[in-house]
Amino acid sequence: MELQKLIYTVEDGIAVVTMNYMKNLNAIDEQMADELMYVVDKAEHDPDVRVLVIKGAEKAFSAGGDIGYFYKLIQAGGEVNMDGLISKVGSVADGLKKMSKIVITSVSGAAAGAGVSLAIGGDFMICADNAKFILAFVNLGLVPDTGATYLLTRLIGPNRTMELAATGRPVGAEEAKALGLAYKVTTVEELDSVTMAFAKKIAAGPLLSYKNIKKQIYDAMYVDYKKWLDETEVPTQRECSASMDFQEGCKAFMEKRKAIFQGK
Repeated sequence: MELQKLIYTVEDGIAVVTMNYMKNLNAIDEQMADELMYVVDKAEHDPDVRVLVIKGAEKAFSAGGDIGYFYKLIQAGGEVNMDGLISKVGSVADGLKKMSKIVITSVSGAAAGAGVSLAIGGDFMICADNAKFILAFVNLGLVPDTGATYLLTRLIGPNRTMELAATGRPVGAEEAKALGLAYKVTTVEELDSVTMAFAKKIAAGPLLSYKNIKKQIYDAMYVDYKKWLDETEVPTQRECSASMDFQEGCKAFMEKRKAIFQGK
């Protein structure tokens, strides 16, 4: 596959995936999802890859969904059907947890919507002190996707997950660390060097041990992950994305005004 929105490199046993489409702040559209599925599978099956690093840009890790695309579709009177996209990002989310290799996410700037899900979807998250995590779905009349609700419920509990999902309030880097979501917080300037130093340490470690630790954790905590993604996340997002509230939320976001939701 020719990558247009990602950069994929492998050096010294470390595969680095850089989301590289700042035109829309690394929004995860279907093309980005296709490319992410491809590189996750490629890294998993490449014997030269010992650890996977996923990163964005200094300004933004990922803004989540491409709201501008949905806005244009709504304005043109088209139907918004997210099933294909949600299924693809679900495959990415499950693939990262099921992967036999350690996954490190390196986060700078904004991680919003599905960007949060991707950031917390690895095994270790290292973030810059300017990182900001926003479950912005509710502001658009949607539900979290890319596994966010499933992961957060297990990581921080149902009450805190409800708070973050229902309010959409920003979570800074230090709070993310206090919640146990971030492994380490560093400066923007040192993020790459700190991330790569840790990746090199993992790459030099006992890979068979890592593989089986991940398998134990997956079977203990995530064995029904893909089933939940397919049978709960897809249909709940389908109902929300077909609503008038989503259309209003999307229009309000693009028109920079407060949304008026009606529960329809």
